[in-house]
Amino acid sequence: MTDKNERYLFHQGTYFKAYEYLGAHKRTDKDGGVYTVFRTWAPNADAVYVTGDFNGWNESCPMKKITKKGLWEAKIRLDFKNSDKLKYKYLIMNHGRAVFKADPYAYYCGTHTETASYLYELPEFPWTDGGWLSSRKKAMIPTETTPAYSTPINVYEVHLGSFMRGADGGYLSYRELADRLGPYVKRMGYTHIELLPVAEHPLDESWGYQICGFYAPTSRFGTPEDFMYFVNKMHSYGVGVLLDWVPAHFSKDEHGLIEFDGGFCYEYQGEDRKENKVWGTRYFDVGREEVQSFLISNALYWFDVYHIDGLRVDAVSSMLYLDFDRKPGEWIPAPDGSNKNYEAIAFLKKLNCAVFERYGDVLMIAEESTAWPMVTKPVYMGGLGFSFKWNMGFMNDMLKYVGTDPVFREHEHRCLTFSLMYSFSENYILAISHDEVVHGKKSLLDKMFGSYDQKFDGMRCFLAYLMCHPGKKLLFMGSEYGQFREWDCTSSLEWFMTSYERHADMLRYTAALNHFYLDTPALWERDLSWDGFKWIKADESAKNASVFLRYSGDGSFVLCAFNFSAVPVTKMRIGVPKPGLYRAAFSSSAGTSLPVPSKRIPSDGFGMSITVDLPPLSAVIYKCENMRPLK
Repeated sequence: MTDKNERYLFHQGTYFKAYEYLGAHKRTDKDGGVYTVFRTWAPNADAVYVTGDFNGWNESCPMKKITKKGLWEAKIRLDFKNSDKLKYKYLIMNHGRAVFKADPYAYYCGTHTETASYLYELPEFPWTDGGWLSSRKKAMIPTETTPAYSTPINVYEVHLGSFMRGADGGYLSYRELADRLGPYVKRMGYTHIELLPVAEHPLDESWGYQICGFYAPTSRFGTPEDFMYFVNKMHSYGVGVLLDWVPAHFSKDEHGLIEFDGGFCYEYQGEDRKENKVWGTRYFDVGREEVQSFLISNALYWFDVYHIDGLRVDAVSSMLYLDFDRKPGEWIPAPDGSNKNYEAIAFLKKLNCAVFERYGDVLMIAEESTAWPMVTKPVYMGGLGFSFKWNMGFMNDMLKYVGTDPVFREHEHRCLTFSLMYSFSENYILAISHDEVVHGKKSLLDKMFGSYDQKFDGMRCFLAYLMCHPGKKLLFMGSEYGQFREWDCTSSLEWFMTSYERHADMLRYTAALNHFYLDTPALWERDLSWDGFKWIKADESAKNASVFLRYSGDGSFVLCAFNFSAVPVTKMRIGVPKPGLYRAAFSSSAGTSLPVPSKRIPSDGFGMSITVDLPPLSAVIYKCENMRPLK
C-alpha cells in the first residue's frame, strides 16, 4: 500500500493497521542507510517537533505536515536497538502554547512518573501456539451441526499487579506471572483468563482503565516481548487470553491524549459530551474518522501482534447513552429526541464487523449494564455484533439473594428465578467480577449470609448454581478459595489463606466444580437457547429451592437441585423425563447420597419421578443411569 492510500484510509476511518504507519518505525533507504520515520496526527497544531534522548530534547527535528487534515511526518537519520530504551515525545505548538506528548501509537512506554515513549521495534517472536489457534478455530466457529459457542467458557478474571507479588512486595514480570498463572489456571479447570487492562496507565488505582498508551503493554511487568511470552505460555497450557479494552474514554494525564495538539483532537468538543466527571476522564469522539482508525486498529493490534483470544469492551453503556452519568440539562438529545449516541452505535458495529471479518474465531464481549436490545445479535440483523455481554441482572439478583437471611429468602425468590425470563434474549456471560469485591461491597465469601461455616456452605451452593445456570462463566481471582478481605490492587492476594482448612477445601471444591463443568456438555453445549434448559421446580419459594434440567446436544441431561435454606429439604418429589437410576454426579455438601431409582409416580408434568433429600445450603447434580424403573 502506498503512503497516499494509507493517509486516505486513515482519514476515512477505515485504515485498520494504522499502528504500522503512525508512530515511530525504523526504515532502510535504497542505499542501505537506516532512518526512523515518525508520524502523528495533530490537526490543530501549528508546528510539531520530535524531541528525545537522541537530540537533547530540543527543536532540531521539526515535522512536516503531510495532509491537510493534520498528519505530520519526520524522517530522522537514527538507528536504535530496543535495549537502548531511547525516550522521545512530540513537542506540539498551538497558538504559542507548547505541550509535550507521548506517542499515541508507541509500542512501549514508561509508567508511573516516566511519561515518555520508547523507541521500540516489535520483535519477531518465536510463537509456538499454532496448535492452540487451530483448536480455537474449531471450537469457536459454528458448523451445520454445531451452533455458535457450543463450547465451555469459564473465565478467571485477573489483575496482574495483585494476583501475586514477589518476596519483596514488588511486581512479578510477565514471564514470572506466566510461569505461575498458567499451571494454576489449568489445574483449576478454567478455560480462559481475562486480564484487567494491560495497556499503559499511570495510576495503579485506576486498575488500568485510565489509559495513556493504548498500544503499549504496561512496562510495570516488562517489555512487549515479555507480554508475547505471557500469551504464548498461556496458550501452551490450553488457556485463552482475553483483555479488558477501553474504547470509551481515556486518562486526563497531561502527557496523554487529552487535548493532544492543544485543541480537541481525540475527545469530543462540547461540554455535553467530552468528559465523564464521575470518572475524571475524557470520552473518545468515536464519530471522528481518525479516532475510528486509531481505536479499531488498536483492537486488531492485540489480535495481530499478541495473539489474544478476545476483548471485553469496557463501559459500553457509557458510549451508547448521551445522558450517561449526566443530570437533566447537562446533555443534548439526539436529532430524534432520544438519548441514543448514534455515532457510538455505528462505531461499535463497525468495530465488531472489522474484528470478525479478520478473526472469526475470537470473542468480543460487551460490558453493557442496561437493557439495550440486540447487543449480541449480528450487525446484519440490526444488532451491535458482540459475541457475548455480561449478565449484570443475574449478578445483582443473585448477590442480593445469597446475602439475605434464609428465613426471609422466600420473599426474594424472584431473585433466584427471574434471570430465566431473559436468559436467552442475548448471549450472556455470568460475571462475578472485580467490581463486586471492592469499595465496601465485601469479598464474595463475605457477601454470603450467616456464620463462618454457613458462608462457606452458601458459597459452594452459589458457585454450583452459577455453573448450572445457562450462560458462560467468569469469576474474579481470590474468590475461588474464599478470600475474606476485599480486593486491594496494591498488594497480592492472600494466598496464605489456602493453608487454612476451610479455604483449602474451598479451593479444591472450586477446582472440582470447574472440572465437572468441563466434563459435562449439558452445562455448556446449549447455553444460548431453551433447547438446553427446562424448569422442573421454579416456584419452591417456601423451601428456598429450585430444580431444573440442563440438556446437551445429543439429548443427554443433568438434573440440578438446589436448597438455599438453612434446613434440610426432605422427601422432595421431583419429576424426571426418563426412567432410570439417578446418581449424584456432583454435590456441594460432604458425603455422597445414594442413587435414587425413578418411579411411575407423576410429578411436575412428567410421568415419573424421584424422591430426594437436600442438605442445608446445598447443590446436588444428578445424572441418569439406564435401568428398568421400579414399580
